[in-house]
Amino acid sequence: MRNRGRFFTIGLIIILFLLINSFGSAIKFSTDYLWFKEVGYTETFLTKIKAQFVIGVPVFVILNFLLYIFIKKLKKKYDLESEIVDTQTNKKVNLWIRLISVAISFLFTANIVSSMWFEILQFINSESFGITDPIFNNDIGFYIFKLPLINTAVDFIINILFLLIVVKVLFYAYLAIKDSIKNVSEQFEEMRLNNQQFDLSAVLNKNFASRIINELSIIGIFVFVFLAVRFVLRSYDLLYSQLGRVFGAGYTDVIITLNLYKVLAVGCLIAAVTFFIGARKKNLKFALTVPATLIIITIVGTGLAGIVENFIVEPDQLSKETKYMEYSIESTQTAYSLNDVIDVEFPVNNNLTIEDINNNQEVIDNIRINDQEPLIQVYNQLQGIRPYYVFNDVDVDRYVIDGDYKQVFLSARELDQNRLNEQARTWVNQYLKYTHGYGVTLSQVNEVTAQGQPEMLVKNIPPTTNIDFKITRPEIYFGEKTDEYIIVNTDEKEFDYPSGSDNVETLYGGEAGIRLSFVNKLLFSLREGSYRMLISNNIDSNSKILINRNIIERVYEIAPFMYFDPDAYIVVNQEDGKLYWIIEGFTASDRFPYSQPTDKFIEGWNVNYIRNSVKVVVDAYDGSIDFYIADETDPIIKSYDKIFTDLFKPMNEMPKGLRDHVRYSQIYFDVQSDMYRLYHIENPTVFFGREDYWDIANEKYMDRGEDPVDSSYVMFKLPEEDNVEFLLTTQYTPQSKDNMIAMLAARNDGENYGELVLYKFPKTKTIPGPNMIETKIDQDTVISSQLTLWSQVGSTVLRGNTLVVPIEDSLLYIEPIYLKSDTESNFPEMKMVVVSYGDRIVMEPTLDQAIERIFGIYTEPEPEKPINEEYDNTNINVLIEQATLIFNEATEAQKNGNWAEYGERLEELKDILNQLNLLTDGM
Repeated sequence: MRNRGRFFTIGLIIILFLLINSFGSAIKFSTDYLWFKEVGYTETFLTKIKAQFVIGVPVFVILNFLLYIFIKKLKKKYDLESEIVDTQTNKKVNLWIRLISVAISFLFTANIVSSMWFEILQFINSESFGITDPIFNNDIGFYIFKLPLINTAVDFIINILFLLIVVKVLFYAYLAIKDSIKNVSEQFEEMRLNNQQFDLSAVLNKNFASRIINELSIIGIFVFVFLAVRFVLRSYDLLYSQLGRVFGAGYTDVIITLNLYKVLAVGCLIAAVTFFIGARKKNLKFALTVPATLIIITIVGTGLAGIVENFIVEPDQLSKETKYMEYSIESTQTAYSLNDVIDVEFPVNNNLTIEDINNNQEVIDNIRINDQEPLIQVYNQLQGIRPYYVFNDVDVDRYVIDGDYKQVFLSARELDQNRLNEQARTWVNQYLKYTHGYGVTLSQVNEVTAQGQPEMLVKNIPPTTNIDFKITRPEIYFGEKTDEYIIVNTDEKEFDYPSGSDNVETLYGGEAGIRLSFVNKLLFSLREGSYRMLISNNIDSNSKILINRNIIERVYEIAPFMYFDPDAYIVVNQEDGKLYWIIEGFTASDRFPYSQPTDKFIEGWNVNYIRNSVKVVVDAYDGSIDFYIADETDPIIKSYDKIFTDLFKPMNEMPKGLRDHVRYSQIYFDVQSDMYRLYHIENPTVFFGREDYWDIANEKYMDRGEDPVDSSYVMFKLPEEDNVEFLLTTQYTPQSKDNMIAMLAARNDGENYGELVLYKFPKTKTIPGPNMIETKIDQDTVISSQLTLWSQVGSTVLRGNTLVVPIEDSLLYIEPIYLKSDTESNFPEMKMVVVSYGDRIVMEPTLDQAIERIFGIYTEPEPEKPINEEYDNTNINVLIEQATLIFNEATEAQKNGNWAEYGERLEELKDILNQLNLLTDGM
């Protein structure tokens, strides 16, 4: 009875310990389920639970069964060696063996299902890439979806086997030590009784090693078999080798290392047989001969690989590595979607006329003379309205404004609770009162006021505008700065927006939120660690709690297996007037054979396959979340779609008012443009010598000196296209040079979305890059002296982005110049625009003035007038007399200040001179 009480007490303590440790997890699980149910993704939430249960139960049962048998066998061996026959004791020990087996199996199972459930689902729901690797001829899908799980499983099994070996060795070492102690006791007893000398050989267990080998015979078979499998898998790892000239298996890897792994794999299978036979026969030498030989082969093979690489490959690397470089070029271009770039030979003739400028007025009207970095300061200063409102960043987009396709800046006005006055940061204010931001500010990219501030088309609270622009629901409950939960529909009305000295209040009318019944109130009080939620009189059964309001955290909570651009952009849907956030979603992998990895995408992870496969739309008012598949050719997103059946929607289901504002991802484009610096080269000889390696062009931006240019959204016409387009561009220069050699553009509009176009500039002449324009600015005596003067009178001169705009067959360069007062409260104002074309560079207060200085003023051509029939070749003298008379009348009118008459006389004179011209041409 005493033992039973002890078991009961121990069991109760263990149960209480588990309950206390899992209490927080249970609360989070319950509230997470309520939230997933609210946002409509219950199936996605349960997918993980179902998978872990379906995987975990059989794994636990099998592990528990095998572990129980293993420990029971050790126990039986111990009893036999120790001559134990106590049946009652054995029953208790058997109970402990069951408990230990269950506990260890549970821990191993928990580790397996928590780390491998997603790999298992990907294995089951794998997709074909339709292309194979050049060495093993396996579909790329094998390496992306299946090989990771196989590697993990094999490593896990090998670790378990070695753990069992360690346990057995320790067990038999214990028995050997126990026997030795027993023999020592017997020796001392013999010495005492029979006066004999101490016999050391009788104490030592000479058969210990043979006995251990014999006991490990079965485990040894499995160890060597799985080591053979491990070497086969290591062969696949050569596809990610970094030994040669390029990423992936090179000459030495394929000729030496791959064959070494094949030999070792076969050797391990032979070792499994010889080890078993030798172990059973207790022949230690026979059992370990092959494993020892494999160690020697490994050392020799590794040394041979080094010799081949250094003395055969490196002296003749180009010829030895040519085909492997071709593999790398092709794979990298495919992995980063750079294999379909459209090349356009752009002559840069610099033959623009004022007529060409006039014919491309749509392009001129969308040239950006403002930058996002100074603009965010202006928005926060002029449109912040109250200290707690903040514009997090400025987005670039395009809208049809009063019938014209226009590029614009816009930014959401969010409410940052951290900016509330210290005395106002009460629980009621933070969680019930100040709940949402309000509206957007919108301005055109090509217009500023006389003071150098952006010409705002939508501004103030509530939003006011003089254009045809619809905003029906300006409240922002979900955004980039909404980091805390809030409770709505309480007895405490919410602050909506300031109106003069008063505040307008409101009640939330959206669908978002989880109703706070007593049970839910208790759960969320525990989750958020707030007892006030539980006792507040302002909260009733109609109240709702809104959690996960930060839009990036919101989408990660639903799809943690994807990667999202943290810089979402706001869209005003002109179909319903509501505000939406669009977030770029990516699939990525580091398992694409022969593809060069990059660290430009995710910090700390070198990926070598990326797709911008998903556009996530979050309603800023009711928090609804929709995941749209933007790249249906991506096998990874197709696999995810099979795993999470309720998560993704096709792109054609996105409302048109949102689809019109889908952009080519800037972070994705930056990765692509960085990789394309080298991987535009397709000739392996040129690739080997890096002869045509490109750099991202440099520019002087703000006051930070030279930096690589950031990719930027611009609008212009592509060759052979009639309409202006919204494009994302970056410029290239030859390595360590400033002249421009190419420009990469990504298309954003309509059916052309996703196309990459490369403007290739002539190599026979110098095409200025952005940094050469910066040099021209510094070297122009008029411009540089003016900038120097401003810098000396209490202001800081800031330089904007240098835009490169193709027009017809020429390039136009534009750079805004800002002035910022040295006082803390001031913000940058756009004061001048620098325009460069050909050999000319000018700086004027407006873009139009700068263009006029270079190209002149455009005037509409006069329609041709018919020749006055009363004049012919015989009366030219009459025309001359009339011209003289009219000229004299015009001169008289000018003297008298009669400018109207002066203009009329000049028009008459012009007609007569034209007629004289025609008559003399016909003579």
